[in-house]
Amino acid sequence: MSRSPYGGAALAVVAMLCVQLGLAVSVGLIDRVGVAGAAWLRLAWAGVLFLVVVRPRPSAFTRKTFAACVALGVVTALISVLFMAAIGRIPLGTASAVEFLGPLGVAVAKGRGPGRFVWPALAGCGVLLLTRPWLGVIDVVGVGFALAAALCWAAYILLTQKVGDGVDGLGGLGVSMPVAALVTTTAFGSSVLPTLTPELLLVGLGVAILLPIVPFSLELLALRRLNAASFGTLMSLEPAFAMLVGLVVLDQHPDVAAVVGIAFVVSAGVGAARSGSRGPLS
Repeated sequence: MSRSPYGGAALAVVAMLCVQLGLAVSVGLIDRVGVAGAAWLRLAWAGVLFLVVVRPRPSAFTRKTFAACVALGVVTALISVLFMAAIGRIPLGTASAVEFLGPLGVAVAKGRGPGRFVWPALAGCGVLLLTRPWLGVIDVVGVGFALAAALCWAAYILLTQKVGDGVDGLGGLGVSMPVAALVTTTAFGSSVLPTLTPELLLVGLGVAILLPIVPFSLELLALRRLNAASFGTLMSLEPAFAMLVGLVVLDQHPDVAAVVGIAFVVSAGVGAARSGSRGPLS
């Protein structure tokens, strides 16, 4: 019995909304501990909470599924580190557009039927209108970091689906998130720990719930209902959510090109959801 794609699409949409709200709420935290510090604090809290709440049992994993969980944790950390390195050199819009090549590539590579290239192409046009990377000053090293983040994002989609299929419940995140926390602690922990206060720890916990605890859990559940191609295309909605959250929370008003871009990515997302259900798992 096949799974309805609409439940998966709804989970993915809520996950993206949580991501953007989490980023908006993180502004104050970033001002105090920096982008790298804020990312580390979120992942550190997420790793601890998933480990304590999920309490993954060794018997729930095979060697292959455990290895996939570890790989997912490393990729999760790398996405954050590489994207931060990119936005340190190139504009955020440019970095976001380049990074989206990852899920777009998944959509093209894994898609089937007449919509295989139509929906990703429409989504890609929308993302270009939303971010307009040609307006930024290109730094080759910064673009390289963003491309590496794009590859990691593609790997994240595929690994999340593999983990969701192979491990019951949220058990996979009970391994992958502590791994991500360990990776980012190695990279940033020594520079952030001396600056921590009880207040910062509490703020970090609240932000971690919005990003990544809730969205990563929802994405894992969504990928049990959607194929990787459709999920990759749905990720094109994220810049649209970023713009809407920016309008409501940060009072940033989109222009005509941006509104057209939103229409394109929403249309692509609807098309992907309609054709993106998964068959029964083997």
